[in-house]
Amino acid sequence: MAQSKMPRDLHRHLIATATAIAPALGRDIATVGPLWFPDREGDVVAFLGRAVVGQQLSAKAARSIWARVEAASGAELVALFHDDNHATLGACGLSRGKVKALCGIGAAARAGELDHAMLVALDHAARMTQLTRLWGIGPWTCDMLSIFYFRDTDIWPEGDLAVQNVFRRYIGRKSPRKASLAFSPWRSILSLYMWKLVDAAPP
Repeated sequence: MAQSKMPRDLHRHLIATATAIAPALGRDIATVGPLWFPDREGDVVAFLGRAVVGQQLSAKAARSIWARVEAASGAELVALFHDDNHATLGACGLSRGKVKALCGIGAAARAGELDHAMLVALDHAARMTQLTRLWGIGPWTCDMLSIFYFRDTDIWPEGDLAVQNVFRRYIGRKSPRKASLAFSPWRSILSLYMWKLVDAAPP
């Protein structure tokens, strides 16, 4: 059974690791408390679809458009994500580029290229190679899929500006990638803390 919450000893380990790098980071991780992956919703197709819809949009606008997509799909996203449905997808408020990306996701799903069992068996690098073949799917989306869907514990999303900028505020001139290695194999959890602390202002 998948773990549903952070073990207390892991929280203590992360506090100690963070404190050794930047005392303010250790303090704030302690203040936030144990943090773990949120509940997973939907399948791989839904996750990738939401990611595509949300690109360069506010959270509110993305939720509104995704609700229209779900309503149009009748709970069958793979069937909706088809070249025959460009007009329907466009009417949901999607750009031509996003429609193309969603149809590519649907085609990959129908070809068995998004099978859960197949993807979960791959390591992150291999999964990224597989998914970035799809038009409109880049490394950031693959990082998010591995963290939030597959719950890989050791993903460091170098393309996520929020994570990188918050971490830099704590570590100063150190290289974020190099500093993050101290947290391996728990860098995904470090990322969760960075998102949580996005509005923090360490001294």
